[in-house]
Amino acid sequence: MVNLIRRFGMEKKLLAVAVAGALAVPAIAFAQSTVQIYGRVTYEYGQADQGPGRPDLDFADTPGGSAIGFKGVEQLGGGMSAWFQCESSADITGFDTSSICTRNSAVGFRGGFGNIFAGKWDTPMKRAMGLGTVGAEETGILGMSFLPFGGSGGADISGAGVDSQLRQRWKRRESNIMQYETPKFGGFQVMGAVTAANRTASALSGENDESRLWSVAATYANGPLGVGLAYERHNEVGTNLGAADLDDRAWGVALGYRFGPVRVGGTFLDSKYETGPGTELKKKSWTLGVDWMIAGPHTVSAQYAKIGDSKGNSPIGIGGTSNGAHAASGGDTGGDAWSLAYQYAFSKRTTVKLGYVRVDNDSNTGTYRIGNTANLLDAGENVDGWAFLVKHNF
Repeated sequence: MVNLIRRFGMEKKLLAVAVAGALAVPAIAFAQSTVQIYGRVTYEYGQADQGPGRPDLDFADTPGGSAIGFKGVEQLGGGMSAWFQCESSADITGFDTSSICTRNSAVGFRGGFGNIFAGKWDTPMKRAMGLGTVGAEETGILGMSFLPFGGSGGADISGAGVDSQLRQRWKRRESNIMQYETPKFGGFQVMGAVTAANRTASALSGENDESRLWSVAATYANGPLGVGLAYERHNEVGTNLGAADLDDRAWGVALGYRFGPVRVGGTFLDSKYETGPGTELKKKSWTLGVDWMIAGPHTVSAQYAKIGDSKGNSPIGIGGTSNGAHAASGGDTGGDAWSLAYQYAFSKRTTVKLGYVRVDNDSNTGTYRIGNTANLLDAGENVDGWAFLVKHNF
């Protein structure tokens, strides 16, 4: 009997060891895994008045922030690590069937020297201006924060034709971009980026369009204060032959500050575009916004944006009929926009918002609009709309 009891006890110990070992295997495998899945799901439904003679827009969409991503880090030793990120648009309506890694996606190295990476990523200009972008959405029917920066949507300087460069846009997520960030010193950081020209072979000896983007920024983000200063150039844009060596430049400043439950912010952009030998177009634009957490989950947001007239001596505009395109130099070629919204936060990850937005074009332009409204309004026409927006982060 004693031997039987001892044998039974031994078997129990062996079984316990086996179970512990079986459980340890996936735990070890999980600990070695460095890949994280994250994302955002957004859904917007709304209506917009597109002006006289056009039907109202009745639209359901997933604004640009909807995405799914994968990211990971490998420790290389000596305080250095390799990292990657692949973020893709995720349209739950099935309307947009984009390929993978269409959003901020890159591979890079981090260490005491800073962070260096390459891929498709927001430019330093866009990231710096985000510190002062307060009170409005950037895409969808409620999206108006992009307007003073030349509109929103995909655009690439490098390897792109003249029609797809959308050179008037300064909040860009650029392909073929190489970036460097310094370490943060008490909230202060400097970043710089340049794109590869991606010039292809050509049989036309007169081609001289090696389009390239340069972008630098300095930011300070510490406690309630955020400040950004940025400068960006779009070199050798324009037609493929002849006057292709046209350069654009812009500098911008952003400021955001939180006073308890209230956050205020503003941006300013000064841009200049060469449109031909001896001709140029100039624009100045700004935004001012506020987010007020009234109590608990309740927040009210508002923003006003002003797009100045096209100055200079350019007889032509830029950007064609795209949202945020600029008319030729002259008076009454700007516009303004404002939005007002109420947001309820169910949690830190899930919010709903109901908002109204209006965009007014000056009498000599019709290129400023919201969301997916008509590509080109008549000069002096206005658009307004409302939308209900759901956001969930995971």
